[in-house]
Amino acid sequence: MDIKIILAEIIGTMLLILLGDGVVANVLLGKTKGNNSGWIVITWAWGLAVFVGAYVAVALGSGAHLNPAVTVGLVVAGNANASANFVGYIIGEMLGAMLGAFLVWLHYYPHWKETADPGLKLAVFSTGPAIRNTVLNFVSEVIGTFVLMFGILAIPAVWTLPGPFTVALLVVVIGLALGGTTGYAINPARDLGPRIMHAILPIPGKGSSDWGYSWIPVVGPIVGASIAALLFNVLKPMLGI
Repeated sequence: MDIKIILAEIIGTMLLILLGDGVVANVLLGKTKGNNSGWIVITWAWGLAVFVGAYVAVALGSGAHLNPAVTVGLVVAGNANASANFVGYIIGEMLGAMLGAFLVWLHYYPHWKETADPGLKLAVFSTGPAIRNTVLNFVSEVIGTFVLMFGILAIPAVWTLPGPFTVALLVVVIGLALGGTTGYAINPARDLGPRIMHAILPIPGKGSSDWGYSWIPVVGPIVGASIAALLFNVLKPMLGI
């Protein structure tokens, strides 16, 4: 297990969640400067959060997965680094997500008690469906993560811009186009790590952590990434790689 990869994924994922969940807090919590600034602000900031977290993780020596579904997808696609360091990537991603969520809680500490709706408090930490439908919510997460994973695999074959920049734009368009159903978790660590922190942190009037829904943003992304990797392997000869 490569300690450098674990540390890089912890810090990269921490920054991803600090900035990603941070923008949700800024938009949803009471008496913030960004209150009610809307979905466009959230989707663009999440894309930029991916950009920052990925660049830092690469600089520190990992493949900048920041996402267990991406790690699984790369293993399915035959990536040797992901396979050899699978456990380290998952540990780093989960710990980083939990640490990032803790920092969001701390940063916005005075605003939790200024927010009456417990659902908004949960939404800062984790995703939830706009219309609760188990099958279709699951399908939404599969589709969104399929797009993410297929893009991550395909873009380097035809595009020369730095990877984190293009993946950040990919996350923006997924949020804008597909995020309205479930909030586009597309990342098990992004949802589960902060959901755990929501459950254990002292947040005034926080309500339920909605554990009944929690498996969907974990299993759906893993399934979507795996399907994307399998299809990419079939199509690789067409790309000449």
